[in-house]
Amino acid sequence: MGIRIVFMGTGNLALPSFLALCRSTHEVIGLVTQPDRTGRGHHQHINPIKTEAVDRNLPVLQPDSIKTPTAIEELRSLDADLFVVAAYGQILSPDVLAIPRLGTINIHASLLPKYRGATPIHAAILHGDEMTGVTIIEIEPKMDAGPMLGRVATPIGLNETTGELEKRLADLAVPLTLQVIDQIVAGTVTREQQDSTKVIRVRKLSKQDGRIDWSKPNIEIERHIRAMQPWPSPFTELHQTGKPPLRLQVHTARIVSSTDEPSPRVQTEMNAPGNTGAVIATGKDSITVQCGIGMIELVKVQPDGKKPMSTSDFLRGRHLGPDDSFS
Repeated sequence: MGIRIVFMGTGNLALPSFLALCRSTHEVIGLVTQPDRTGRGHHQHINPIKTEAVDRNLPVLQPDSIKTPTAIEELRSLDADLFVVAAYGQILSPDVLAIPRLGTINIHASLLPKYRGATPIHAAILHGDEMTGVTIIEIEPKMDAGPMLGRVATPIGLNETTGELEKRLADLAVPLTLQVIDQIVAGTVTREQQDSTKVIRVRKLSKQDGRIDWSKPNIEIERHIRAMQPWPSPFTELHQTGKPPLRLQVHTARIVSSTDEPSPRVQTEMNAPGNTGAVIATGKDSITVQCGIGMIELVKVQPDGKKPMSTSDFLRGRHLGPDDSFS
């Protein structure tokens, strides 16, 4: 038997599950998503899940705060059996959680209780985890603390970025979400309490969190570069004598192990290892940079105001000297 569902979500993690529910035997009767945002140049950011809801003639609620009396009354008027939440971006109050008769479930992109909070996918890559996954929980007022209704795990690829992993987790969440909802409807769902001694909390990130800290080991820097893509975007600044600092986004990098030599050089060694951020050498397709421990090669970069480019294209016409460094 189908039930009436209000979906709450905004990001890429939410879209596949929203579409799957729209195609299921259940009735999606409305979408709650974040207010429209305007970016640089006053361009309106496209919200794909809102676009899909509008195409289906579904009511779309976009309150600045889901806690206001007006927002709560609008939610009540939809007469939902269940709320399904995925990367919505606002904390739901007890008044909101009390509305649907079957409760509220959340699609969370980690293997809870590990990485409660806003950035679980970033955290899994930053910490070098081998595995991650999706957990469906019953929402309680305390963030991500409710009982677990279902989990599915997946290995993290060696070169996977946050954006790539999020897409895989979003697809992985679909069958799990449908299964848990069917179990809720049938009254067969099992609830497993989270182990509070194993909780790891993660915070929201800011643009400044993308800055590369060259004092860290090369292994941690390589993880950081993958974890910060596509947002807040890993970046550094190139310092050259007589020139203003040049901000670079770093799209691809590879670790130089202790037994490796940097890529074949176009120049002789420029800096002796020791100063973190120092340019050690340039190769045909890389720039070798000293880290707190070990070295790393920059392979694909994006100067401010330019498109992403290979390091070989970046170095074309640009000479890096012995005093050049990144910070």
